[in-house]
Amino acid sequence: MDRITRGGCLCGAVSYELTGELRPIVACHCNQCRKATGHFGAATQVEQKQATITGDTLRWFRSSEHAERGFCSICGGNLFWRRFGSPFISVWAGTIDGKTGLKMESQLYPESAGDYYDLPAIPVVPQSELK
Repeated sequence: MDRITRGGCLCGAVSYELTGELRPIVACHCNQCRKATGHFGAATQVEQKQATITGDTLRWFRSSEHAERGFCSICGGNLFWRRFGSPFISVWAGTIDGKTGLKMESQLYPESAGDYYDLPAIPVVPQSELK
């Protein structure tokens, strides 16, 4: 039986259900993730076909020429990130309901990290390996 993971935004207007195993958490310190989340981003990932998203307040913001971010237009809750043309969708780990059972495994763009926190002691993913 496939694992079912549920989550949603702060106000509950947007919710999701993810089916199957989730990728370990990746931390992203890029300026866009820091601006979108208020800190560094921490996300898991699944194939988009494994994600069922409900709620008519979900909006997508084209944050670069390569990707867009999904958020609730009522509470502003930042939920998703997806690269154009990719079969995957990233889901912000903090939006998952309850325990995740996941661990932070790697990080991106440590050179952009804020000066107010120490980097996690986990490997850096080279840009050439990004999906």
